[in-house]
Amino acid sequence: MPVTAFPDEWLAQSLEGLTPQLLQELRGKSESGKTLWESLVAAKIATDAQIIDKVSHRFRLKVADPSKIDLTARDGVPEQLARRYRVLPLRLTDSYLELGTANPFDLDAEKALAFATAREIRLFLLAPSKISEKLDEIYKPERALDKLLEGMGDAAILTTIPDAPHPEELNVSEADASQKPVVRLVDMIISEGILSRASDIHVEPEEGGVAVRYRIDGVLRQVMKIPRQAGLPLISRIKIMSSLDIADRLRPQDGRARVAVNGQPIDLRVSTLPAQLGEKVVIRILDSRATVKSLESLGLNPGEAEAIKRLLENHEGILLVTGPTGSGKTTTLYSCINQIKSEGVNIVTVEDPVEYRMQGIVQVQVQEKAGLTFAAALRSILRQDPNVVLVGEIRDKETAQIAVQASLTGHLVLSTLHTNDAANAVTRLVDIGVEAYKIAASLRGVVAQRLMRKLCPTCKEVWMEAPAERLRRWIPKGTPLYRAGGCPDCAMTGYRGRFSILEILTMTAELERRIAAGEAADRIAEAARRGGMKSLWDSGLAHVTRGESTLDELTRVVDIPSDEAAPGGPEQRSAGATRKSAATDGLRFTTPPGAVAVPPFPEPGVAAPVSTHFDLLEEPAPPGETRRSGAHGQPASKVLLVDDEDSLRKVMRDLLERDGYDVTEARDGVQALDQVDRVGPDIIVLDLNLPGLDGYGVLSHLRSRPATANIPVIVLTAKGDEDNEVRVFELGADDFLTKPFRARALSARLEAVLGRRR
Repeated sequence: MPVTAFPDEWLAQSLEGLTPQLLQELRGKSESGKTLWESLVAAKIATDAQIIDKVSHRFRLKVADPSKIDLTARDGVPEQLARRYRVLPLRLTDSYLELGTANPFDLDAEKALAFATAREIRLFLLAPSKISEKLDEIYKPERALDKLLEGMGDAAILTTIPDAPHPEELNVSEADASQKPVVRLVDMIISEGILSRASDIHVEPEEGGVAVRYRIDGVLRQVMKIPRQAGLPLISRIKIMSSLDIADRLRPQDGRARVAVNGQPIDLRVSTLPAQLGEKVVIRILDSRATVKSLESLGLNPGEAEAIKRLLENHEGILLVTGPTGSGKTTTLYSCINQIKSEGVNIVTVEDPVEYRMQGIVQVQVQEKAGLTFAAALRSILRQDPNVVLVGEIRDKETAQIAVQASLTGHLVLSTLHTNDAANAVTRLVDIGVEAYKIAASLRGVVAQRLMRKLCPTCKEVWMEAPAERLRRWIPKGTPLYRAGGCPDCAMTGYRGRFSILEILTMTAELERRIAAGEAADRIAEAARRGGMKSLWDSGLAHVTRGESTLDELTRVVDIPSDEAAPGGPEQRSAGATRKSAATDGLRFTTPPGAVAVPPFPEPGVAAPVSTHFDLLEEPAPPGETRRSGAHGQPASKVLLVDDEDSLRKVMRDLLERDGYDVTEARDGVQALDQVDRVGPDIIVLDLNLPGLDGYGVLSHLRSRPATANIPVIVLTAKGDEDNEVRVFELGADDFLTKPFRARALSARLEAVLGRRR
């Protein structure tokens, strides 16, 4: 029987270790119609992820995201064509069709689909197994449940921990539900959600099925869609686990369950809501053994952790943490408790639910049905001689009044409120029913909080485009910005993990007077800003300018301030705003976040204010010492050397310093852009072959920014061909030097380029 070649044998050139003998052996063993990709995965020679990584990098192909399928694309591609050419419709517009394929070099398929749909075809890389799975899901949804359960392993073992119900509470419906395949699916959904770091699991009936979404790092992500026939048993199973009435589908219900994943106990809070297409279920995942973080590990800006520690030095009073649900308030409160916990301090908490288990403190769980409310528990706690009391949330007038009274009688009270900013916490307490003069006397500080997603360090990219006009005023010129890329480490989202951004209001005499007088929240906020309070926007912007997150993420979490608060407005100036003029060349005027910028020279007739925020670009030499000078007695020219070869960089540095240059080094493209903003070099010697962001990217970035567009650049490379030389000059290079080079040649090129610029 003749051995036929695989339709995707081009793949063999992209994989290391795939010898001709092994390829011939795979041909002999493969079934009819099977591809090389599938044969490699079946023989466990390579995984889908490894093949995708190799192929996408070698051929610069984009990877498809099968979780973002536009169903209109399914309608535009007949099922027969999709299965024949093994492609997955992803997105359809008036001009093009996006398809997921494992064989992007199948020209026949591309031509046939372009002819059938009358659109340009855009191909994205996707594993054959994922294509087959998704084709069944979008064209034959009734088979999707079976596909979901096929090949499920037992790596994550989920067991339900019952609350020891009485025998009469068990009924037949629970026994019936435990026999259905959907039980395995529910176990898989919950266990995968826990292992994926999800904080919530949403099960939502919609047209054509039931969607399952995980909230990871504060953002919902759809992970599967289940046929509608399985939706009712799925929701019923979750309700049985949480001891809810499965027969009552017309009223909202709340329940709880306790499960164990791989032996780790996890608490679940379950909420159901009747909707038009069926009951929606949200499962809140509470890991009671999660590690309590320190204030330093929350990812705060410099100074924010110190400000909170100063608030915690109070021995009495009330400290509030505000923000919407899921903004990390409880984590911050426990970090505060961790900061002040010691053998000599009696700490008692009252919570619903207890989200963290912590040694050395007494934790009380609210039991509404038993009459143990926040107010009742707090009243009893005060008889236990506590030093510090943590109240999970101030929800009503009685709890608020007892908490305020406790803070006035020598206790430090920590609690949370649901308000959008720090100043509104005061008006919220007044609305609840607490007298303004008591708030003024007891309040020590308010911390408003949000959570921003952190850029994945593996795949974050330098953002080459200019920000939108409404955002440009907030970004100091020359600041390198980054954007989310997408890699397997972050599930192709570009983000992994979160950090806190804060607005910290610390009580002052002026604030106490304003609060006692019952002034509005905006007047209180204005006084707090004069006292040094920075807004949530300022806090988040500081993280963005340090390359820890993106502008898109900042605007998702916090509203853009009004024009009055923008640079040039009367309220405040942007963090790090920079001014230069011909009369002040050589000086940089920087404004710290939250401070009011002062012009370098006053207008005529206006007294010049005193400011301490003036920084010299070059510090004056100490008395009796002169700065090293370059040729003709001029100040030494500053050279930035960018090369990833440490030995070559050291040789060049020694050479240039002997010639009188002031030399700074960078070993990669991102570090180079950072050094450009820090040092302000007169000339850059740039290698093209750099890790991460290469020399082409650095050069493009420099020429696209007004602040760096005129810095001369000498390109240094081992690629001495004509095409490469033409390309770097098109990108804006001033000179071109090939490796290896002579020492005198480099010095001469530097002198020539600098001479032309002078």
